Amino acid sequence: MRKRFSIDHISWWKRVRNHRYIRTILFIILALFLYLSMLGNIIPETLDVRLSQIADRDIRSPITTENRIETEERRSDATEAINPVYELKRDYAENQVVKANDIFELVRRVVFEEGESIEGMGEGKDEEDIRSEQLAYIKEVLSSGTSNDLSDDTLVTLIEATESQLQIAQEATANAVFEAMTEQQISIRNLSEVKDSVDEQFAISTVSNRLLEAMIEIAQFAIIPNYIYDMEATERLRQEASDAVEPVMIREGQLLVKEGEIIDYEIYEQLRLVGLLDDSFNPYPYIGLALLVLLIVGILAYYLKEAKTTVQHNNSHLVLFLLIFVVTLLFIKMASLLENLDVVGIGFIVPVAIGAMLLTLLIHPRVSLFSSVLLAVIGSIYFNNESVGTFNFTYGAYMLLSSFAGTFYLSQSTRVSRILRAGFFVSLINIVAIISLLFMRTVQSGWFDIGLHVGFAFLSGFLAAVLTIGLMPFFEAGFGILSTSRLIELSSPNQPLLRKILTETPGTYHHSVVVGNLAEAACEVVGENGLLARVGAYYHDLGKTKRPHYFIENQQKMANPHDQLSPLKSTNIIVAHPYDGADLLRAHKMPKEIIDIAEQHHGTSLLKFFYHKASQETDEELEEAQFRYPGPKPQTKVSAIVMIADSVEAAVRSMPSPTPEKIENLVKKIITDKLEDGQFDESDITLKELSQIAVTICETLNGTFHQRIEYPDDSKEKGEKKA
Repeated sequence: MRKRFSIDHISWWKRVRNHRYIRTILFIILALFLYLSMLGNIIPETLDVRLSQIADRDIRSPITTENRIETEERRSDATEAINPVYELKRDYAENQVVKANDIFELVRRVVFEEGESIEGMGEGKDEEDIRSEQLAYIKEVLSSGTSNDLSDDTLVTLIEATESQLQIAQEATANAVFEAMTEQQISIRNLSEVKDSVDEQFAISTVSNRLLEAMIEIAQFAIIPNYIYDMEATERLRQEASDAVEPVMIREGQLLVKEGEIIDYEIYEQLRLVGLLDDSFNPYPYIGLALLVLLIVGILAYYLKEAKTTVQHNNSHLVLFLLIFVVTLLFIKMASLLENLDVVGIGFIVPVAIGAMLLTLLIHPRVSLFSSVLLAVIGSIYFNNESVGTFNFTYGAYMLLSSFAGTFYLSQSTRVSRILRAGFFVSLINIVAIISLLFMRTVQSGWFDIGLHVGFAFLSGFLAAVLTIGLMPFFEAGFGILSTSRLIELSSPNQPLLRKILTETPGTYHHSVVVGNLAEAACEVVGENGLLARVGAYYHDLGKTKRPHYFIENQQKMANPHDQLSPLKSTNIIVAHPYDGADLLRAHKMPKEIIDIAEQHHGTSLLKFFYHKASQETDEELEEAQFRYPGPKPQTKVSAIVMIADSVEAAVRSMPSPTPEKIENLVKKIITDKLEDGQFDESDITLKELSQIAVTICETLNGTFHQRIEYPDDSKEKGEKKA
């Protein structure tokens, strides 16, 4: 008997691979790679240029930004173009007429209503003194501004005038003021002119020249500007004019200076504005890139954790995925650098579909589709050579369609022979995509340029297929990955080991085929690799070819050799077959997953038949360990499912007249017994998954054994016919 399996024999890689933080470390490494690889595409280069220097190449803007200086100049011009707004104050004429009348009324009260208007004027004073007191009083009553603007001669003239002359003067002055201020727009600029011409408003000859001069002075005093500057309206119009000016933008990719052109002040200022002359540290691009990388890696980690694929729990497959992801990005990065060759459309040679093809073949189409989106996003940054810091959506759309084409074509069939045809299919999609993208541009390319684009698009698909074929064996061998195409090849009856099982143990071969059907259906319902389970089931009993007649399915019309052996000897022979099969598989360099299934499909199960037989033959207490398989127990869900399918098939095959009820009870009992025996402890399989497996196996068995099921009515009819 082989030595029992011990956990201490696990290799150091397995311990590292299953470390709780290994996935976190892998994603951190990916994040660092993404950050460093995209850093040059988001940090604009700085130029060593000077005023009046001749540009040695075309220089384009790496960003879209506002030319604030030019914008302010245009807004200033628009503001200055707005003339001041004036408002005609028609009510000012009436107010100033009242003001002129008040002067005459004051004089009238002082002069002609003495005793009532002025106190302190008594008898005994001469006329000159009275005039002086009247002048002083009038000047005191009038406001300081009015008394200062009117001369003493004017006031004295009014005081000396008769009441009728004063009345005539008042009316003429009021008319002159009213007509001047209602018939003209008087502003600060023409105020002097209006005042100088006010004497033309007086067309009377009944007053003296001295009184006329006094009337003119009062009229000139009363006339004020009635066409007033409206500051609020002016500011509003100027603000509207300023707001109407569109910001002067420097667009991303805009040609700032042509090769051979002299860099004048305006161009130099534009270079400064877009950051091409700025040597100071700007942290925002670095922070923005870090956030983008965290977003990409976070979404990727969450998807791989939730997607029901081998990457979900198998860290080796995660390493494989990340390696393919990084290799694809390296090809994209190299293709982006080819654009520096100034060959039209050479960037479209990028073999981005290599990632989609490898992920579809080695892992799962769902993982490939999701990764294609992220690769397109990252690739669109790699190709932003003329627009640093942004996305090149033309290349992004092209790479996304190319990757989708590779995934969809290979998801239908993953045979290696289809890879080259998939490359031509990708080339066709690339050509259609590039033509559509070119035709949608505002500026149409020439036919020669279109031909170059189409040629590079064709080479993209062809290169992706060739690289996929070349890299597939390295990934399969390096990671022990069983690709779908490899599994399909191993499932062929022409495989030497399968032919050995068929010719030497035909009963075992039939049993293995049925187990494969059951295991495949059960694996698919819980998200495991159903094809791996099927192929593993085909080889799981290879060890029985060493002693075929010791297994009941191969005992056709012959005595059971175990009848001549002791229970312990029979146990040793039966127990050896998983390990004999594993050794034979290793000798033929079969994949590790197939070897593990063969070695683990019985776990540490007890051979109950021989154990009970030995117990009946002796009164001594037997060690149960002598009648158990040495293990190991199933380490994966696939191995656990093959174990269940193997036990169920053997049990149902020996069941007389199986019915759906009997099959269901038997399946549940087998799963329960193995669960209680601890056979699933190391496989991470859940109770919910075991329930789903039981239902699926029952459905498959009912379909397989439906012809053998005898129902009561059928039995009755058969009995009647026999009678």
